[in-house]
Amino acid sequence: MRKVYYIYNPKTRTYDRIYPTVRQRAISILRRLFVGMGLGAGSFIILLFIFGSPSEKELRIENARLLAQYNVLSHRLDEALGVMQDIQQRDDNLYRVVLQADPVSDAIRKAGYGGTNRYEQLMDMANAELVMNTTQKMDMLNRQLYIQSKSFDEVVDLCKGHDEMLKCIPAIMPVSNKNLKKTASGYGTRIDPIYNTPKFHAGMDFSANIGTPVYATGDGKVIKAGWETGYGNLIQVDHGFGYVTWYAHLSKYKVRPGQKVVRGEVIGEVGNTGKSTGPHLHYEVHVKGKVQNPVNYYFMDLSAEDYDKMVQIAANHGKVFD
Repeated sequence: MRKVYYIYNPKTRTYDRIYPTVRQRAISILRRLFVGMGLGAGSFIILLFIFGSPSEKELRIENARLLAQYNVLSHRLDEALGVMQDIQQRDDNLYRVVLQADPVSDAIRKAGYGGTNRYEQLMDMANAELVMNTTQKMDMLNRQLYIQSKSFDEVVDLCKGHDEMLKCIPAIMPVSNKNLKKTASGYGTRIDPIYNTPKFHAGMDFSANIGTPVYATGDGKVIKAGWETGYGNLIQVDHGFGYVTWYAHLSKYKVRPGQKVVRGEVIGEVGNTGKSTGPHLHYEVHVKGKVQNPVNYYFMDLSAEDYDKMVQIAANHGKVFD
């Protein structure tokens, strides 16, 4: 119902009806229109702020999915970098040791990207720290894969030129030990079983019954088959290329000095001679006059899984017999 307006007329002492002009009516209509529009816009903004638009909801859901994917990717990159580290260790401590090649330096393996900040454009992104860390891990993995690929190319070239050397270098265990249960003690500082004091153990001990066959671990020539103080009955085999292996505490010799042997040939039997507290074989590998960890020279006998087990067993103090 439209409102009716009156005004008091003092001359007639009555109320006269007022009829607004067109202009006044237009202004009134516009005023109501603007007030209504303002209230509607305000209500819309408040509802939008509280509940958000459908597109914003979709964006929030999509951002949450992307964040979850980045977290999964970051975790998988950590796992891949861990596998890469294992490969690098095997490359340096096994393949390159066997081929007498210098290991790849950490400075090369872990070299970063120099120059300008490669990640500066990521700093303004949402969850910038996660995105930058993930990108850095990806770059690091790509870099290390490239370096490792080049390293394996070098190892392959070394192998191609060392066919004769590969026949001679120690590459198997000196006793049958497929289940690894005969591994008694590894290379490193151990407690002397007789003097009960710390002492450097220069080889590996394999517990076995007296008379167990002992095998040459590579082609070579016997340079000693006789008594050695502390070692008891000892056989030394010169494999050439700087490699010499020692087989100690034997009960019997199956070879004589000057005799040529091939890998896998029986050269003696396990015993308990010399400084020994029980039947076992003490085995050493010398390279260019320096004693080396024998665990790096069983690559023809062990699978990758067995190699890892052997490394773990050898790292333990175990039981030292000499």
